[in-house]
Amino acid sequence: MKYFRLNATRSKDPTYPDMTFYCWHCALMEGVLTSFPDLGADLNVKRIAWPRPRMDLVELLGEDHQSLPVLVLDDCGFIDDKDAILEALTKRHGYPFRHP
Repeated sequence: MKYFRLNATRSKDPTYPDMTFYCWHCALMEGVLTSFPDLGADLNVKRIAWPRPRMDLVELLGEDHQSLPVLVLDDCGFIDDKDAILEALTKRHGYPFRHP
């Protein structure tokens, strides 16, 4: 499995040139992954910069699927919904359940 995520550090959005942002969905994934480092040994985490096109994703998933975070599966499928990614991390990799 490969796990791609947006670089959760300081990103610029040209729509708001005087502001710096982070992607909270990506920051959430980063927090979960780093909180349980022993569980993610089979994940390949790749941090992708903010600007599009995100060629790594275009090559794997096509131009219409550049949203992040995204979990790319071995069978060329992918999950790009944060809640579904968290569920997959629990079911496929043994991460703890998210508290309701």
